[in-house]
Amino acid sequence: MAERFLTFVHLCCFLWASFSLSQNVGMPHSLRRESENTYGGRWKYLTFINQVPILQTLLFGICVIIDFAHMFIPATKNSMASRLLPPRDFIFSVLVFPVGLFVAVTFWTLYAYDRELVYPKELDEINPSWLNHTMHTTILPLLLIELITCPHKYLSKLNGMIGLSIFGTSYLTWVLWVNYASGIWAYPILEVLGVPGKAVLFTISYLVMIGFYLLGEHLTKLLWGKQCREFSLLQDFNWDKDSKCVFKPFPHHSGQHRAFSSLSIEHKFLE
Repeated sequence: MAERFLTFVHLCCFLWASFSLSQNVGMPHSLRRESENTYGGRWKYLTFINQVPILQTLLFGICVIIDFAHMFIPATKNSMASRLLPPRDFIFSVLVFPVGLFVAVTFWTLYAYDRELVYPKELDEINPSWLNHTMHTTILPLLLIELITCPHKYLSKLNGMIGLSIFGTSYLTWVLWVNYASGIWAYPILEVLGVPGKAVLFTISYLVMIGFYLLGEHLTKLLWGKQCREFSLLQDFNWDKDSKCVFKPFPHHSGQHRAFSSLSIEHKFLE
């Protein structure tokens, strides 16, 4: 029952992420803000990148595949589910959680201070308010749902921060290139800041994102690393005194129980 419930939750998250993305992409060109029809299109915006298949939509798609694989495919050491667990954990821990939290917190902080810096009032006549919330608000509860319902293996702090830094540096390079190639800044706040101001903004943004990565690691350890859980909705994770995460599949729904020893995926958790 718990397995099916989490499959339902992940399916709902995936459908919502897909719906939000489709509504964003499907908006007629005549209704889009002018900057979206210029060089780089929507790909200039971290909000959009956070929605598209390399982040949230991909994450929940992988979660759904893992859930259905657990339910219908016999468990083996090299099963589809076991192979998808590492990329799922990497995408969530290094990209989806820190980037999604950064998008939500930064957007609404700047919006409260001066909305013209991130989302000019004229956009209210172009984008319906519900679409704005799908891009900048509902991403937060989706992150928390995944954080609470599924444990995720984190890389070492150094490797995790390197992975996030590569992503952040790539995006910053892309933003600077768009400006170099077209003279357009992706965000209004960059238009009013001088070079020193931009440098300070980029540095603070990077440090905040690293802080959110460490926060995700801490919350995961707090939720999953200190006690033995008989199960976590989707899959059994037992924890030993050395904080080793031991995955064991659920019994098959048909009544023919899979031996828990048929699959043992052990990995050291939060070194």
